Amino acid sequence: MPTPPENRELSPFTGWTRAHWEDRADQLLLAVRPYATPRHGLVDLPGPRPSWSGVRSDGLEGYARTFLLAALRVAGAHGADLLGHLTRYAGGLEAGTTAPGGPGPESWPLLTDVRQAVVESASVALSLRLTRPWLWDTLDDRTRQRAVDWLLPALEPSPVDNNWWLFGLTVAGFLQDAGVETDRAAATIDRSLDRIEQWYLGEGWYSDGDNRAFDHYNAWALHFYPVLHAHLSGDRDLLDRYGPRLRAQLDDHVHLFDANGAPLPYGRSLIYRFAAAAAPWLGALTGHTPLTPGATRRLGSGTLRYFLDRGATDENGLLTLGWHGPHMPIVQSYSGPGSPYWAAKGFLGLLLPADHPAWADREEPLPAERADTVRPVAPAGLLIQSTAADGLVRLHNHGSNHVSSDPAGDDDSGYARYAYSTRTGPTTPPDRADNHFALVVDGQVTRRGPATPVSTGPCWAASLHTPLPGIRVLSATLAHGRAEVRAHLVLGAPEGTPVCQTGWATTPEGPTAQLHPVHGYPPAADAVPLATGPTLQGPDTRTAALHATTSGAESLFVALASLTSEPDPAPVTALAAVQVDGRTIHVTWQNGTTARLALDPEDL
Repeated sequence: MPTPPENRELSPFTGWTRAHWEDRADQLLLAVRPYATPRHGLVDLPGPRPSWSGVRSDGLEGYARTFLLAALRVAGAHGADLLGHLTRYAGGLEAGTTAPGGPGPESWPLLTDVRQAVVESASVALSLRLTRPWLWDTLDDRTRQRAVDWLLPALEPSPVDNNWWLFGLTVAGFLQDAGVETDRAAATIDRSLDRIEQWYLGEGWYSDGDNRAFDHYNAWALHFYPVLHAHLSGDRDLLDRYGPRLRAQLDDHVHLFDANGAPLPYGRSLIYRFAAAAAPWLGALTGHTPLTPGATRRLGSGTLRYFLDRGATDENGLLTLGWHGPHMPIVQSYSGPGSPYWAAKGFLGLLLPADHPAWADREEPLPAERADTVRPVAPAGLLIQSTAADGLVRLHNHGSNHVSSDPAGDDDSGYARYAYSTRTGPTTPPDRADNHFALVVDGQVTRRGPATPVSTGPCWAASLHTPLPGIRVLSATLAHGRAEVRAHLVLGAPEGTPVCQTGWATTPEGPTAQLHPVHGYPPAADAVPLATGPTLQGPDTRTAALHATTSGAESLFVALASLTSEPDPAPVTALAAVQVDGRTIHVTWQNGTTARLALDPEDL
């Protein structure tokens, strides 16, 4: 299949058009065909290990998630299917539901037996909904009834109390359209939306459950399912409720993408990769977006190209468990070889007609390419920082958690770091944590644990955590351009307690990280480079560290940091002048503007 030629007139940033998206969808679907069982009921992809749900569940996952890609591809072509994608998935539906839960070689696990099957039921149901005229409506009654019987348990309350509630909603939406168990489906939709309402904190941001987990699940789940359901069902009341929330989310979400197309690697399930582009496409599909059509395609095509140009698929064209290529430290135990194909959601733009402005308008630059930005996200306690000179995006975290239930366990590297960027880490155990502030007790660094957001301001965010009983650390980040002021007020620690501040984990290829002591650290102290092992950016990283000790019951530590891909960057000390007066930090930035922050828990 010849690759479509680039079009730099229409797409000056990426060169890609709708034809490239159709081609890549077809290539991904053709690549998985050799791994389907004879009747196509399972797609048993190779991988380093099965998920915790087992090989049969993984085969269902391979079927369901690639089915979603096929559904978007064919629905976007108004049923045209020259490569016969839907024929295979129709056969697989019949094979998988003939005797589900049984020993048959292609039988799907029951939703009541394997809870991961609930997740996959949503992809199956959404795919059937999108392709209903060309697949579901052509099936015999017996096959349809078997499929319905398999799907129905998804209408029960969710077995997992987070975004999983939306899988039942998605199954219910399809059943409503198909005229099956409509009253029960309506009740499931209402119950699911009521539950996620408890996690909506405003300005477009949901927590993924009760634990203040803020990440790309906002884009590829918590907005994706309700808004897409409202759109497909033509429910104006629901769309009027959830559409503006999506718009508000996109106001921030668009700032999380590097000029090179990379989304920020923070949170969990990073192997879904370009699914992070689903929400911008959804905004264009429903009209609830602050993005211009050209910026929407710029974001989507840039993100898809970013991964496919950097080895996201192996020599057989299969998506791997990782970021660029395989990288097991970021893979959750619930993920199997088929899990990366949730990236199919990133192809949502194919539902837009070819003459839609998102495909027809000229690409426009992303925020990271237009101007330096420091943007607080108050509901989540986050601070987004980007620089136009290099297009690099950083995220300073003062409120997102996904805390282990084991108080002695390691921090979750996807949530507990003070900072993330589109071109670095994070590091993972047993290597030292990057972008971390800790006390050092008996040679061991303390974990951050739950970070309680304190407040945000125009250029700063602050949080509080308790690393040890009776000891609190009030932390803040102030940002401007590429400069970061990192401050930590340690309260209640014994005098002489060692502390350590680490900076960015960078590969030998860059970018350039800087870390400089300002207050509380020995004035002549140089940052000590630590070998911090592999990250999703490469096999070898170095992370700078500053060391000091507390001076009493209250000690303030302030450092300057920077991360940049600019060539030969000036020292970070040239970017900001910092003065400390008690608990108050005064900063004069390079352009002469100033910032002031008092680190008092009662005032912030």
